[in-house]
Amino acid sequence: MPIKRYGVLKGKAIDSKNGMGKNPHFQVLLIDDDYKHRIAINVKSKVKPSELFYYVDEDFSHQMLNELESLPLGFYELESKPGGTAMDYIRGNHFDTSKMKLLPHDIPGPDNDLNELIHKYISRAIAMENSEVYAFGAKWGPEENKRDRYFGFKPGNGIHDIHMNQGNSDKWKDDDGTWQDGGLLIHLPDENKWVGVFLAFQSQCFHTDDTTGHAIPDKCGKATEEEECVKIVAALVNPQGHDPGHEAIILLNPTPDPIDLEGWAIADKNKKKSYLQKTIKAGDTLTITLSGKDAQLSNKGGIITLLNKDGLKVDGVSYTKEDVRSRWMVVF
Repeated sequence: MPIKRYGVLKGKAIDSKNGMGKNPHFQVLLIDDDYKHRIAINVKSKVKPSELFYYVDEDFSHQMLNELESLPLGFYELESKPGGTAMDYIRGNHFDTSKMKLLPHDIPGPDNDLNELIHKYISRAIAMENSEVYAFGAKWGPEENKRDRYFGFKPGNGIHDIHMNQGNSDKWKDDDGTWQDGGLLIHLPDENKWVGVFLAFQSQCFHTDDTTGHAIPDKCGKATEEEECVKIVAALVNPQGHDPGHEAIILLNPTPDPIDLEGWAIADKNKKKSYLQKTIKAGDTLTITLSGKDAQLSNKGGIITLLNKDGLKVDGVSYTKEDVRSRWMVVF
């Protein structure tokens, strides 16, 4: 079954500790208007290979940010579904998972391990008075009559599973689910910047079932090299006049061969799909005009996902309300 009490914790970071020991977690002390919380962030896997995948976006932008910023401080349970503020590394187009890299948790020298990477951004959040940290994961506590073992506050209270929570190996398969991934977003208003920190285990699969979040064993690799090359390069989100039937998406095929898109689909932020039938010529672009009956592009921000005939994600992009201009293409 999916993880329990999935949600987002919003607060001010005031202290941190590096992850050490057999099961190390980077620890962050967070406060809201009423309580103290601890964020426990995995920096090493329990199973070999132990290094985690990570990706940091120092200029994170996504349609979810406006809603997050309007939340008061504290923990909020999130419904695991598309269209809201829940995270899904595969379906939410928060970042390109192919850009994730491996990093050990603790090795000699400066600025070369996962503890130091996370500390770099948390320390900036601690130093900046108006900063806010948003931790996505599974809530625990409050644990009455029990002190937090790292920071000593009482009652113990916090959030963990700050990593991808789907496509797990058999031992953790029961935790699988869609739209329940963990992650860390840091708002640095003095720099007019959002930073996103995303983590995953090497044992996890990046192609998962849309209902259960379980790994699709024979699809854990990528789609074919040619398919992976097809990209969403632009979209007309707000055409002149009535939007339905006039919204359009431009695809690019940079390969030297034509690619048959029969059975492929475009999915919107609510996962409504418009199926494709055309072939995209070698080295050419193809404009897909949406009928308005299935996938639609919201002027308030959204995501666009390209799926192949097996339902596997080939490419995905996101845009914000601020990106949308009447009659202008949004370029990705």
